[in-house]
Amino acid sequence: MDAKNVVQVQIFGHGYTIRGEADQEYILGVAGYVDRKMREITDKLPVASLSKVAILASLNIADELFKERARLEAQEKTLGSRAARLNAVLDDLFEKSPSG
Repeated sequence: MDAKNVVQVQIFGHGYTIRGEADQEYILGVAGYVDRKMREITDKLPVASLSKVAILASLNIADELFKERARLEAQEKTLGSRAARLNAVLDDLFEKSPSG
């Protein structure tokens, strides 16, 4: 049986019990992030519905996630092409070396 942490969090004025494998600090950090995003939405737009605030915050968080994934993919491609060029240079050096 997996060990689960049970953590009480406050998100947008509501208490929730979160059960997960992550440690308490991580769970509290994630809940705090969601809470801040929901509060940012209500600061910018006077939305009365909790579900609308949650959906808009979720869309903002998903947008951040998608942008970060795209950034990481671009970085991986750049690193991959640099590694390929470096391997080609090393291969060329070893082929030209007198002992190789």
